[in-house]
Amino acid sequence: MTTTSAGLHAPFALARYRDGEAIRIGLVTDDVIRPLSDQEIGGHGLNGFLSSPDWESLATLVGTGESIPLRDVVLTAPIEPRQVLQTGANYREHVIQLVAAGLTQNTDRTPEEARTFAAEMMDRRKAEGEPYFFIGLPACVVGDDVPLALPSYSDVHDWELELAVVIGREAFQVSRDDALDHVAGYTIVNDITTRDLVFRKDMKEIGTDWYRAKNAPGFLPTGPFLVPAPFVDPADLTLRLELNGEVMQDASTDDLLFDVPALISGASQTMPLLPGDVLLTGSPAGNGQHWKRFLRDGDVMTASINGLGTQVVRCIAGPTR
Repeated sequence: MTTTSAGLHAPFALARYRDGEAIRIGLVTDDVIRPLSDQEIGGHGLNGFLSSPDWESLATLVGTGESIPLRDVVLTAPIEPRQVLQTGANYREHVIQLVAAGLTQNTDRTPEEARTFAAEMMDRRKAEGEPYFFIGLPACVVGDDVPLALPSYSDVHDWELELAVVIGREAFQVSRDDALDHVAGYTIVNDITTRDLVFRKDMKEIGTDWYRAKNAPGFLPTGPFLVPAPFVDPADLTLRLELNGEVMQDASTDDLLFDVPALISGASQTMPLLPGDVLLTGSPAGNGQHWKRFLRDGDVMTASINGLGTQVVRCIAGPTR
């Protein structure tokens, strides 16, 4: 796979790339990557830099030093999070579709009545409710250089394209007004989900089982770029996912029930969000469950968020257990 900076509108971005057995950090501009020394990122690694990112200093390095064509390197996940927080049911139209479908199946409401009821419910939730969070495993974060090995224990592995917030300065019990001051940047994440493991079958009262449904190896393809926060308006981004060239998801972050400041503030009330941590903001309508089409060996997912670049994930059959 050839990586380019197509779709990357910022003057520069960060990426991590493979250099033999090592992984290095680089500055991406115009289809080239400039290696960054430990000194140039502050001497404390990526997360140390993100705790107080000096984007202005990095900007002075654009066009200097020796660069490598992006096509000649293998990019991997651009982040090294210690914590992964995920957000559920956060796109208004998506949730309305799900609720309305359930209402029409279980009541005598017409589709129009069910949709109106669901829309009113979501508007109340946005005005009076709180975001819904759960946690993922950082070990699932990989770059799109790693094929997605579909576990053999299920045939219903699904895609969920999401805008991911990368935390900068530590955030603990922050207000919505101050929340964006704690963002270092943004990236792309495809939150893979095994649908038939979401709800426990042995004891339905327990509810959801996010550990088994979302935390197989490679289930959080991430990147390829980390775009600095000053270059991104998270309220006005378009998310688009194609499966083998066919558009499956196409939506805007203006449909979020809880925006990025609300999510950061809400998540930080319980536990400090640390530099380099990633907060997923939810996925819009158009996943495999909607289309009744799930991932198969040989599938290729092409995910893009305008200004953040393009991620290409290739699916392969996982080993039989």
